[in-house]
Amino acid sequence: MNNVGAAHREASTPFLSEVSVPKRVAIAGATGYIGGRLAPRLIDDGYIIRCLVRSPGKLTGRSWAAIPGVEIRQADLEDAASLAKNLAGCEAAFYLVHSMTSAGAEYAIRDRHLALQFAFAAREAGVGRIIYLGGLGETGPDLSEHLSSRREVEEALASTGVPVTVLRAAMIIGSGSASFEILRYLVERLPVMITPKWVSTPCQPIAVRNVVGYLAGALSQPETMGNVFDIGGPDALCYRDIMSIMAEELGLRRRWIIPVPVLTPRLSSYWIQFITPLSHEIAKPLAEGLKNPVVCREDRITKLIPQELLSVREAIRAALCKITEHHVETNWSMAGPIPGDPDWAGGRIFRDARELTVEAPDWAVFRAVCRVGGGHGWYAADWLWKIRGWMDRLVGGPGLRRGRRDPEMVGYGEALDFWRVVGYEQDRRLARRAEMKLPGEALLEFRIQPRGARQCTLQQVALFQPRGLFGLLYWYAVAPLHSVVFRGMLLGIQREALQIAAVSTEATVEPGRA
Repeated sequence: MNNVGAAHREASTPFLSEVSVPKRVAIAGATGYIGGRLAPRLIDDGYIIRCLVRSPGKLTGRSWAAIPGVEIRQADLEDAASLAKNLAGCEAAFYLVHSMTSAGAEYAIRDRHLALQFAFAAREAGVGRIIYLGGLGETGPDLSEHLSSRREVEEALASTGVPVTVLRAAMIIGSGSASFEILRYLVERLPVMITPKWVSTPCQPIAVRNVVGYLAGALSQPETMGNVFDIGGPDALCYRDIMSIMAEELGLRRRWIIPVPVLTPRLSSYWIQFITPLSHEIAKPLAEGLKNPVVCREDRITKLIPQELLSVREAIRAALCKITEHHVETNWSMAGPIPGDPDWAGGRIFRDARELTVEAPDWAVFRAVCRVGGGHGWYAADWLWKIRGWMDRLVGGPGLRRGRRDPEMVGYGEALDFWRVVGYEQDRRLARRAEMKLPGEALLEFRIQPRGARQCTLQQVALFQPRGLFGLLYWYAVAPLHSVVFRGMLLGIQREALQIAAVSTEATVEPGRA
Protein backbone atom coordinates (compact mmCIF):
# COMPACT_ATOMS: atom_id res chain seq x y z
CA MET A 1 0.00 0.00 0.00
CA ASN A 2 2.85 2.39 0.77
CA ASN A 3 4.31 1.88 -2.70
CA VAL A 4 0.92 2.54 -4.24
CA GLY A 5 0.54 5.66 -2.13
CA ALA A 6 4.03 6.86 -3.09
CA ALA A 7 3.31 6.32 -6.76
CA HIS A 8 0.04 8.20 -6.44
CA ARG A 9 1.75 11.12 -4.69
CA GLU A 10 4.36 11.31 -7.45
CA ALA A 11 1.63 11.29 -10.08
CA SER A 12 -0.25 14.02 -8.20
CA THR A 13 2.78 16.25 -7.54
CA PRO A 14 1.97 18.78 -10.31
CA PHE A 15 -1.44 19.38 -8.80
CA LEU A 16 -0.07 19.58 -5.27
CA SER A 17 2.32 22.34 -6.28
CA GLU A 18 -0.30 24.36 -8.13
CA VAL A 19 -3.25 24.38 -5.77
CA SER A 20 -3.91 24.61 -2.08
CA VAL A 21 -4.54 21.00 -1.09
CA PRO A 22 -6.32 20.29 2.19
CA LYS A 23 -3.87 19.01 4.80
CA ARG A 24 -6.44 17.75 7.27
CA VAL A 25 -9.64 16.14 6.00
CA ALA A 26 -12.57 14.68 7.90
CA ILE A 27 -14.38 11.47 7.03
CA ALA A 28 -17.93 11.04 8.29
CA GLY A 29 -18.62 7.34 7.88
CA ALA A 30 -15.06 6.02 8.28
CA THR A 31 -16.35 2.75 9.72
CA GLY A 32 -18.51 2.05 6.68
CA TYR A 33 -17.80 0.16 3.47
CA ILE A 34 -16.39 3.03 1.39
CA GLY A 35 -15.04 5.11 4.27
CA GLY A 36 -13.03 2.18 5.60
CA ARG A 37 -11.26 1.91 2.23
CA LEU A 38 -10.87 5.61 1.58
CA ALA A 39 -9.12 6.31 4.89
CA PRO A 40 -5.94 4.27 4.23
CA ARG A 41 -5.80 5.67 0.68
CA LEU A 42 -5.79 9.24 2.00
CA ILE A 43 -3.15 8.33 4.57
CA ASP A 44 -0.94 7.01 1.79
CA ASP A 45 -1.57 10.21 -0.15
CA GLY A 46 -0.12 12.22 2.74
CA TYR A 47 -3.25 13.64 4.38
CA ILE A 48 -4.04 13.92 8.06
CA ILE A 49 -7.45 12.35 8.46
CA ARG A 50 -10.01 12.91 11.19
CA CYS A 51 -12.49 10.06 11.48
CA LEU A 52 -15.89 11.17 12.79
CA VAL A 53 -17.49 7.99 14.09
CA ARG A 54 -20.38 7.02 16.30
CA SER A 55 -18.50 4.06 17.85
CA PRO A 56 -14.70 4.62 17.99
CA GLY A 57 -14.21 1.03 19.09
CA LYS A 58 -15.15 -0.12 15.60
CA LEU A 59 -11.81 1.19 14.35
CA THR A 60 -9.62 -0.59 16.90
CA GLY A 61 -9.10 -3.56 14.60
CA ARG A 62 -8.04 -1.47 11.57
CA SER A 63 -4.27 -1.37 11.12
CA TRP A 64 -4.37 2.13 9.65
CA ALA A 65 -6.23 3.57 12.66
CA ALA A 66 -3.08 3.50 14.81
CA ILE A 67 -0.91 5.33 12.28
CA PRO A 68 0.30 8.82 13.32
CA GLY A 69 -1.81 11.42 11.61
CA VAL A 70 -5.07 9.59 12.19
CA GLU A 71 -7.45 11.36 14.55
CA ILE A 72 -10.50 9.49 15.81
CA ARG A 73 -13.35 11.59 17.20
CA GLN A 74 -16.63 10.32 18.60
CA ALA A 75 -19.21 12.45 16.83
CA ASP A 76 -22.98 12.85 17.02
CA LEU A 77 -24.30 13.80 13.60
CA GLU A 78 -27.57 14.86 15.22
CA ASP A 79 -25.84 17.70 17.08
CA ALA A 80 -24.59 20.42 14.70
CA ALA A 81 -22.88 22.40 17.47
CA SER A 82 -20.70 19.56 18.76
CA LEU A 83 -20.16 18.35 15.20
CA ALA A 84 -18.79 21.78 14.26
CA LYS A 85 -16.17 21.45 17.00
CA ASN A 86 -15.11 18.08 15.59
CA LEU A 87 -14.87 19.58 12.09
CA ALA A 88 -12.84 22.59 13.18
CA GLY A 89 -9.45 22.72 11.45
CA CYS A 90 -10.49 20.45 8.58
CA GLU A 91 -10.17 21.95 5.12
CA ALA A 92 -12.42 19.34 3.52
CA ALA A 93 -14.90 16.71 4.68
CA PHE A 94 -16.12 13.50 3.09
CA TYR A 95 -19.76 12.70 3.82
CA LEU A 96 -20.24 8.92 3.45
CA VAL A 97 -23.21 8.38 5.74
CA HIS A 98 -26.35 6.42 4.91
CA SER A 99 -29.17 5.45 7.30
CA MET A 100 -30.65 2.63 5.21
CA THR A 101 -29.12 -0.05 7.45
CA SER A 102 -30.36 1.51 10.70
CA ALA A 103 -33.44 3.69 10.21
CA GLY A 104 -35.76 1.27 8.39
CA ALA A 105 -38.57 2.81 6.37
CA GLU A 106 -37.77 6.27 7.71
CA TYR A 107 -34.24 6.27 6.33
CA ALA A 108 -34.91 9.03 3.76
CA ILE A 109 -36.18 11.47 6.40
CA ARG A 110 -33.27 10.70 8.69
CA ASP A 111 -30.70 10.97 5.89
CA ARG A 112 -31.93 14.44 4.95
CA HIS A 113 -31.92 15.58 8.59
CA LEU A 114 -28.37 14.33 9.21
CA ALA A 115 -27.12 15.94 5.98
CA LEU A 116 -28.61 19.29 7.02
CA GLN A 117 -26.93 19.10 10.43
CA PHE A 118 -23.63 18.25 8.75
CA ALA A 119 -23.98 21.19 6.34
CA PHE A 120 -24.65 23.64 9.18
CA ALA A 121 -21.70 22.26 11.15
CA ALA A 122 -19.38 22.46 8.13
CA ARG A 123 -20.26 26.11 7.57
CA GLU A 124 -19.79 26.92 11.25
CA ALA A 125 -16.40 25.15 11.33
CA GLY A 126 -15.17 26.87 8.16
CA VAL A 127 -14.79 23.68 6.17
CA GLY A 128 -13.74 24.56 2.62
CA ARG A 129 -15.65 21.84 0.80
CA ILE A 130 -17.73 18.68 1.20
CA ILE A 131 -17.31 15.58 -0.98
CA TYR A 132 -20.29 13.24 -1.21
CA LEU A 133 -20.82 9.86 -2.90
CA GLY A 134 -24.36 9.75 -4.29
CA GLY A 135 -26.29 7.57 -6.72
CA LEU A 136 -26.72 7.60 -10.49
CA GLY A 137 -30.17 7.87 -12.04
CA GLU A 138 -32.26 10.20 -14.17
CA THR A 139 -34.18 12.85 -12.29
CA GLY A 140 -37.96 12.88 -12.45
CA PRO A 141 -41.09 11.48 -10.82
CA ASP A 142 -40.18 7.87 -11.63
CA LEU A 143 -36.96 7.95 -9.65
CA SER A 144 -36.99 5.37 -6.82
CA GLU A 145 -37.22 6.50 -3.20
CA HIS A 146 -33.65 5.34 -2.63
CA LEU A 147 -32.20 7.43 -5.47
CA SER A 148 -34.53 10.36 -4.69
CA SER A 149 -33.17 10.29 -1.14
CA ARG A 150 -29.63 10.58 -2.50
CA ARG A 151 -30.67 13.70 -4.43
CA GLU A 152 -32.22 15.20 -1.29
CA VAL A 153 -28.98 14.60 0.60
CA GLU A 154 -27.07 16.41 -2.16
CA GLU A 155 -29.40 19.41 -1.82
CA ALA A 156 -29.20 19.39 1.98
CA LEU A 157 -25.40 19.33 1.99
CA ALA A 158 -25.28 22.31 -0.39
CA SER A 159 -27.99 24.29 1.43
CA THR A 160 -25.65 26.30 3.67
CA GLY A 161 -23.29 27.53 0.96
CA VAL A 162 -20.35 25.18 1.51
CA PRO A 163 -19.17 23.96 -1.93
CA VAL A 164 -20.13 20.33 -2.47
CA THR A 165 -18.54 17.88 -4.89
CA VAL A 166 -20.95 15.05 -5.75
CA LEU A 167 -19.83 11.80 -7.34
CA ARG A 168 -22.78 9.70 -8.52
CA ALA A 169 -22.21 5.96 -8.87
CA ALA A 170 -24.38 3.00 -9.85
CA MET A 171 -23.59 -0.56 -8.69
CA ILE A 172 -20.27 -0.70 -6.84
CA ILE A 173 -18.48 -4.00 -7.43
CA GLY A 174 -16.07 -4.98 -4.70
CA SER A 175 -15.57 -7.70 -2.12
CA GLY A 176 -18.11 -7.16 0.63
CA SER A 177 -20.28 -4.54 -1.08
CA ALA A 178 -24.06 -4.96 -0.74
CA SER A 179 -24.62 -4.97 -4.51
CA PHE A 180 -21.87 -7.50 -5.07
CA GLU A 181 -23.18 -9.79 -2.33
CA ILE A 182 -26.70 -9.74 -3.80
CA LEU A 183 -25.33 -10.58 -7.23
CA ARG A 184 -23.02 -13.35 -6.00
CA TYR A 185 -25.58 -15.12 -3.83
CA LEU A 186 -28.31 -15.02 -6.46
CA VAL A 187 -26.01 -16.48 -9.11
CA GLU A 188 -24.44 -19.07 -6.80
CA ARG A 189 -27.68 -20.40 -5.37
CA LEU A 190 -30.13 -20.18 -8.27
CA PRO A 191 -29.42 -22.07 -11.51
CA VAL A 192 -32.87 -20.91 -12.68
CA MET A 193 -34.08 -17.42 -11.76
CA ILE A 194 -37.60 -16.06 -12.12
CA THR A 195 -36.85 -12.36 -12.14
CA PRO A 196 -38.66 -9.02 -12.50
CA LYS A 197 -38.39 -6.99 -15.69
CA TRP A 198 -35.51 -5.01 -14.21
CA VAL A 199 -33.01 -7.64 -15.42
CA SER A 200 -33.10 -5.76 -18.73
CA THR A 201 -32.43 -2.35 -17.13
CA PRO A 202 -29.10 -0.83 -18.23
CA CYS A 203 -26.49 -0.29 -15.54
CA GLN A 204 -22.90 1.01 -15.55
CA PRO A 205 -21.12 -0.62 -12.58
CA ILE A 206 -17.84 0.64 -11.19
CA ALA A 207 -15.10 -1.16 -9.25
CA VAL A 208 -14.69 -0.08 -5.64
CA ARG A 209 -11.02 0.75 -6.22
CA ASN A 210 -12.05 3.20 -8.93
CA VAL A 211 -14.64 4.80 -6.61
CA VAL A 212 -11.94 5.32 -3.98
CA GLY A 213 -9.62 6.66 -6.67
CA TYR A 214 -12.14 9.29 -7.73
CA LEU A 215 -12.94 10.29 -4.15
CA ALA A 216 -9.27 10.71 -3.24
CA GLY A 217 -8.44 12.40 -6.53
CA ALA A 218 -11.19 14.99 -6.10
CA LEU A 219 -9.20 16.59 -3.26
CA SER A 220 -6.35 17.66 -5.54
CA GLN A 221 -8.53 18.91 -8.38
CA PRO A 222 -9.97 22.41 -7.91
CA GLU A 223 -12.23 21.87 -10.96
CA THR A 224 -14.26 19.31 -9.01
CA MET A 225 -15.31 21.82 -6.32
CA GLY A 226 -19.02 22.58 -6.41
CA ASN A 227 -19.69 20.21 -9.32
CA VAL A 228 -21.63 16.99 -9.88
CA PHE A 229 -20.00 14.11 -11.76
CA ASP A 230 -21.22 10.74 -13.00
CA ILE A 231 -18.72 7.96 -12.31
CA GLY A 232 -18.80 4.50 -13.83
CA GLY A 233 -16.69 1.77 -15.35
CA PRO A 234 -16.15 1.23 -19.08
CA ASP A 235 -19.11 -1.17 -19.46
CA ALA A 236 -22.82 -0.37 -19.63
CA LEU A 237 -24.69 -3.68 -19.37
CA CYS A 238 -28.09 -4.95 -18.31
CA TYR A 239 -28.32 -6.89 -15.05
CA ARG A 240 -28.90 -10.14 -16.96
CA ASP A 241 -25.48 -9.78 -18.65
CA ILE A 242 -23.79 -8.91 -15.35
CA MET A 243 -25.25 -12.07 -13.80
CA SER A 244 -23.95 -14.14 -16.72
CA ILE A 245 -20.44 -12.72 -16.24
CA MET A 246 -20.62 -13.48 -12.52
CA ALA A 247 -21.58 -17.10 -13.27
CA GLU A 248 -18.66 -17.47 -15.66
CA GLU A 249 -16.18 -16.03 -13.16
CA LEU A 250 -17.54 -18.36 -10.46
CA GLY A 251 -17.01 -21.31 -12.80
CA LEU A 252 -20.72 -22.16 -12.84
CA ARG A 253 -22.91 -23.45 -15.61
CA ARG A 254 -25.11 -21.09 -17.54
CA ARG A 255 -27.84 -19.50 -15.39
CA TRP A 256 -31.34 -19.47 -16.86
CA ILE A 257 -32.94 -16.08 -16.25
CA ILE A 258 -36.68 -15.78 -16.92
CA PRO A 259 -38.12 -12.27 -16.51
CA VAL A 260 -41.82 -11.95 -15.62
CA PRO A 261 -43.93 -8.77 -15.23
CA VAL A 262 -45.69 -9.71 -11.99
CA LEU A 263 -42.80 -9.47 -9.51
CA THR A 264 -43.06 -6.14 -7.67
CA PRO A 265 -40.10 -4.51 -5.90
CA ARG A 266 -41.59 -5.62 -2.56
CA LEU A 267 -41.78 -9.25 -3.67
CA SER A 268 -38.29 -8.95 -5.14
CA SER A 269 -36.96 -7.63 -1.83
CA TYR A 270 -38.40 -10.59 0.09
CA TRP A 271 -36.81 -12.94 -2.43
CA ILE A 272 -33.46 -11.14 -2.06
CA GLN A 273 -33.76 -11.42 1.73
CA PHE A 274 -34.48 -15.14 1.45
CA ILE A 275 -31.50 -15.91 -0.80
CA THR A 276 -28.87 -13.32 0.18
CA PRO A 277 -27.45 -11.94 3.46
CA LEU A 278 -29.37 -8.66 3.19
CA SER A 279 -32.48 -7.92 5.24
CA HIS A 280 -35.81 -6.89 3.74
CA GLU A 281 -35.30 -3.32 5.01
CA ILE A 282 -32.10 -2.97 2.98
CA ALA A 283 -33.19 -5.10 0.02
CA LYS A 284 -36.45 -3.20 -0.61
CA PRO A 285 -35.00 0.23 -1.49
CA LEU A 286 -32.23 -1.43 -3.50
CA ALA A 287 -34.77 -3.54 -5.43
CA GLU A 288 -36.92 -0.48 -6.11
CA GLY A 289 -33.89 1.33 -7.52
CA LEU A 290 -33.23 -1.46 -10.02
CA LYS A 291 -36.08 -0.21 -12.21
CA ASN A 292 -34.16 3.00 -13.01
CA PRO A 293 -31.49 3.07 -15.74
CA VAL A 294 -28.22 4.03 -14.08
CA VAL A 295 -25.79 4.96 -16.85
CA CYS A 296 -23.31 7.84 -16.94
CA ARG A 297 -24.55 10.79 -19.00
CA GLU A 298 -21.15 12.49 -19.11
CA ASP A 299 -17.51 11.53 -18.51
CA ARG A 300 -15.80 14.78 -17.44
CA ILE A 301 -14.34 13.07 -14.37
CA THR A 302 -12.25 10.71 -16.53
CA LYS A 303 -10.29 13.68 -17.89
CA LEU A 304 -9.85 15.42 -14.54
CA ILE A 305 -8.85 12.29 -12.61
CA PRO A 306 -7.47 9.73 -15.08
CA GLN A 307 -7.11 6.18 -13.82
CA GLU A 308 -7.32 2.65 -15.19
CA LEU A 309 -11.00 1.69 -15.06
CA LEU A 310 -11.76 -1.97 -14.45
CA SER A 311 -14.33 -3.66 -16.66
CA VAL A 312 -17.23 -5.50 -15.03
CA ARG A 313 -15.45 -8.81 -15.53
CA GLU A 314 -12.17 -7.50 -14.12
CA ALA A 315 -13.95 -5.96 -11.12
CA ILE A 316 -15.82 -9.20 -10.36
CA ARG A 317 -12.62 -11.22 -10.75
CA ALA A 318 -10.72 -8.89 -8.41
CA ALA A 319 -13.49 -9.06 -5.79
CA LEU A 320 -13.65 -12.86 -5.91
CA CYS A 321 -9.87 -13.01 -5.59
CA LYS A 322 -10.03 -10.87 -2.44
CA ILE A 323 -12.65 -13.21 -0.97
CA THR A 324 -10.59 -16.30 -1.81
CA GLU A 325 -7.50 -14.77 -0.22
CA HIS A 326 -9.50 -13.74 2.89
CA HIS A 327 -8.45 -10.14 2.34
CA VAL A 328 -11.80 -8.33 2.45
CA GLU A 329 -10.99 -4.87 3.80
CA THR A 330 -14.56 -3.79 4.59
CA ASN A 331 -18.02 -5.32 4.39
CA TRP A 332 -21.48 -3.78 3.95
CA SER A 333 -22.58 -5.22 7.32
CA MET A 334 -19.91 -3.22 9.19
CA ALA A 335 -21.94 -0.04 8.80
CA GLY A 336 -24.69 1.01 11.18
CA PRO A 337 -25.04 1.72 14.89
CA ILE A 338 -23.84 -0.52 17.68
CA PRO A 339 -26.41 -0.30 20.47
CA GLY A 340 -25.05 -0.22 23.98
CA ASP A 341 -25.16 -3.40 26.00
CA PRO A 342 -28.52 -3.83 27.75
CA ASP A 343 -28.68 -3.03 31.42
CA TRP A 344 -28.00 -6.51 32.75
CA ALA A 345 -28.29 -5.24 36.31
CA GLY A 346 -32.03 -4.62 36.14
CA GLY A 347 -35.02 -6.87 35.52
CA ARG A 348 -35.07 -10.63 35.15
CA ILE A 349 -31.84 -11.92 33.59
CA PHE A 350 -31.33 -15.55 32.61
CA ARG A 351 -27.76 -16.78 32.69
CA ASP A 352 -26.02 -19.86 31.31
CA ALA A 353 -22.40 -19.90 32.52
CA ARG A 354 -19.86 -22.61 31.76
CA GLU A 355 -16.15 -22.87 32.48
CA LEU A 356 -13.28 -25.26 31.83
CA THR A 357 -9.51 -25.39 32.01
CA VAL A 358 -7.72 -25.62 28.66
CA GLU A 359 -4.18 -26.96 28.36
CA ALA A 360 -3.23 -24.35 25.78
CA PRO A 361 -1.91 -20.77 25.87
CA ASP A 362 -4.35 -17.88 26.00
CA TRP A 363 -3.61 -16.70 22.44
CA ALA A 364 -4.51 -20.13 21.02
CA VAL A 365 -7.78 -20.22 22.94
CA PHE A 366 -8.63 -16.70 21.80
CA ARG A 367 -7.99 -17.64 18.17
CA ALA A 368 -10.31 -20.62 18.57
CA VAL A 369 -12.99 -18.35 20.05
CA CYS A 370 -12.63 -15.91 17.15
CA ARG A 371 -13.29 -18.72 14.67
CA VAL A 372 -16.79 -19.35 16.01
CA GLY A 373 -19.41 -18.52 13.38
CA GLY A 374 -19.35 -17.99 9.64
CA GLY A 375 -18.07 -20.72 7.37
CA HIS A 376 -16.09 -22.35 10.18
CA GLY A 377 -19.26 -23.34 12.01
CA TRP A 378 -20.16 -23.43 15.69
CA TYR A 379 -18.12 -26.44 16.87
CA ALA A 380 -21.26 -28.35 17.88
CA ALA A 381 -24.86 -28.90 16.73
CA ASP A 382 -24.37 -26.94 13.52
CA TRP A 383 -27.71 -28.28 12.31
CA LEU A 384 -29.48 -26.53 15.19
CA TRP A 385 -27.76 -23.24 14.32
CA LYS A 386 -28.82 -23.66 10.67
CA ILE A 387 -32.43 -24.28 11.68
CA ARG A 388 -32.31 -21.20 13.91
CA GLY A 389 -30.85 -19.24 11.01
CA TRP A 390 -33.64 -20.29 8.64
CA MET A 391 -36.26 -19.41 11.25
CA ASP A 392 -34.69 -16.00 11.69
CA ARG A 393 -34.67 -15.32 7.96
CA LEU A 394 -38.36 -16.23 7.70
CA VAL A 395 -39.29 -13.52 10.21
CA GLY A 396 -37.04 -10.86 8.67
CA GLY A 397 -33.80 -11.35 10.62
CA PRO A 398 -30.26 -11.62 9.19
CA GLY A 399 -29.99 -15.38 9.71
CA LEU A 400 -26.62 -16.99 9.05
CA ARG A 401 -26.13 -15.51 5.59
CA ARG A 402 -23.99 -12.53 6.59
CA GLY A 403 -21.11 -14.85 7.43
CA ARG A 404 -17.97 -12.96 8.34
CA ARG A 405 -15.35 -10.73 6.73
CA ASP A 406 -12.35 -12.94 7.59
CA PRO A 407 -12.27 -16.61 8.69
CA GLU A 408 -9.76 -15.95 11.47
CA MET A 409 -9.89 -12.30 12.52
CA VAL A 410 -12.71 -10.30 14.08
CA GLY A 411 -13.01 -6.71 15.22
CA TYR A 412 -15.34 -4.53 17.23
CA GLY A 413 -18.58 -3.89 15.38
CA GLU A 414 -18.20 -6.75 12.90
CA ALA A 415 -21.09 -9.04 12.01
CA LEU A 416 -20.68 -12.77 12.58
CA ASP A 417 -23.79 -14.41 11.14
CA PHE A 418 -26.63 -13.08 13.32
CA TRP A 419 -24.30 -11.79 16.05
CA ARG A 420 -22.43 -8.47 16.34
CA VAL A 421 -19.10 -8.06 18.16
CA VAL A 422 -19.69 -5.54 20.95
CA GLY A 423 -16.69 -6.32 23.16
CA TYR A 424 -13.12 -7.12 22.14
CA GLU A 425 -9.92 -7.42 24.15
CA GLN A 426 -7.06 -9.25 22.48
CA ASP A 427 -6.48 -12.71 24.03
CA ARG A 428 -8.83 -11.89 26.92
CA ARG A 429 -12.44 -11.20 25.95
CA LEU A 430 -14.89 -11.43 23.06
CA ALA A 431 -18.55 -10.45 23.47
CA ARG A 432 -21.28 -10.84 20.85
CA ARG A 433 -24.71 -9.32 20.92
CA ALA A 434 -27.55 -11.15 19.18
CA GLU A 435 -29.14 -9.43 16.16
CA MET A 436 -31.52 -12.25 15.28
CA LYS A 437 -35.21 -11.62 15.90
CA LEU A 438 -35.74 -12.27 19.61
CA PRO A 439 -38.31 -11.39 22.28
CA GLY A 440 -35.53 -9.91 24.37
CA GLU A 441 -31.81 -9.05 24.43
CA ALA A 442 -29.07 -11.70 24.26
CA LEU A 443 -25.31 -11.58 24.81
CA LEU A 444 -22.72 -14.34 24.38
CA GLU A 445 -19.41 -13.59 26.06
CA PHE A 446 -16.09 -15.45 26.28
CA ARG A 447 -13.44 -14.60 28.87
CA ILE A 448 -9.94 -16.09 29.04
CA GLN A 449 -7.78 -16.06 32.16
CA PRO A 450 -4.14 -17.27 31.82
CA ARG A 451 -2.87 -19.82 34.33
CA GLY A 452 0.73 -20.09 33.24
CA ALA A 453 2.35 -20.23 29.83
CA ARG A 454 0.48 -23.33 28.61
CA GLN A 455 -2.81 -23.27 30.49
CA CYS A 456 -5.79 -20.98 30.92
CA THR A 457 -9.39 -20.86 32.08
CA LEU A 458 -12.10 -20.33 29.48
CA GLN A 459 -15.43 -18.95 30.67
CA GLN A 460 -18.48 -18.85 28.43
CA VAL A 461 -21.53 -16.86 29.55
CA ALA A 462 -24.85 -16.51 27.73
CA LEU A 463 -27.18 -13.79 29.06
CA PHE A 464 -30.80 -13.24 28.09
CA GLN A 465 -33.06 -10.41 29.17
CA PRO A 466 -36.63 -11.44 28.22
CA ARG A 467 -39.17 -8.97 26.90
CA GLY A 468 -42.66 -9.78 28.12
CA LEU A 469 -44.34 -13.18 28.32
CA PHE A 470 -42.99 -14.30 24.94
CA GLY A 471 -39.48 -13.64 26.18
CA LEU A 472 -39.99 -15.94 29.15
CA LEU A 473 -41.57 -18.65 26.97
CA TYR A 474 -38.69 -18.38 24.49
CA TRP A 475 -36.04 -18.90 27.17
CA TYR A 476 -37.76 -21.93 28.69
CA ALA A 477 -38.27 -23.41 25.22
CA VAL A 478 -34.59 -23.21 24.18
CA ALA A 479 -33.00 -23.83 27.60
CA PRO A 480 -33.03 -27.65 27.21
CA LEU A 481 -30.91 -27.28 24.07
CA HIS A 482 -28.18 -25.32 25.81
CA SER A 483 -26.47 -28.43 27.14
CA VAL A 484 -26.04 -29.53 23.54
CA VAL A 485 -25.27 -26.18 21.93
CA PHE A 486 -23.27 -24.27 24.54
CA ARG A 487 -21.52 -27.24 26.17
CA GLY A 488 -20.62 -28.60 22.76
CA MET A 489 -19.32 -25.18 21.69
CA LEU A 490 -17.11 -24.92 24.76
CA LEU A 491 -15.62 -28.38 24.21
CA GLY A 492 -15.18 -27.62 20.50
CA ILE A 493 -13.24 -24.45 21.32
CA GLN A 494 -11.03 -26.51 23.62
CA ARG A 495 -10.28 -29.03 20.85
CA GLU A 496 -9.58 -26.28 18.34
CA ALA A 497 -7.27 -24.43 20.75
CA LEU A 498 -5.23 -27.59 21.37
CA GLN A 499 -4.85 -28.10 17.61
CA ILE A 500 -3.82 -24.48 17.05
CA ALA A 501 -1.21 -24.70 19.82
CA ALA A 502 0.10 -28.05 18.49
CA VAL A 503 0.46 -26.75 14.94
CA SER A 504 2.25 -23.65 16.18
CA THR A 505 4.65 -25.78 18.25
CA GLU A 506 5.43 -28.05 15.29
CA ALA A 507 6.07 -25.06 13.04
CA THR A 508 8.49 -23.64 15.60
CA VAL A 509 10.36 -26.91 16.21
CA GLU A 510 10.62 -28.04 12.58
CA PRO A 511 13.30 -25.50 11.44
CA GLY A 512 15.56 -26.62 14.29
CA ARG A 513 15.33 -30.24 13.17
CA ALA A 514 16.52 -29.27 9.70
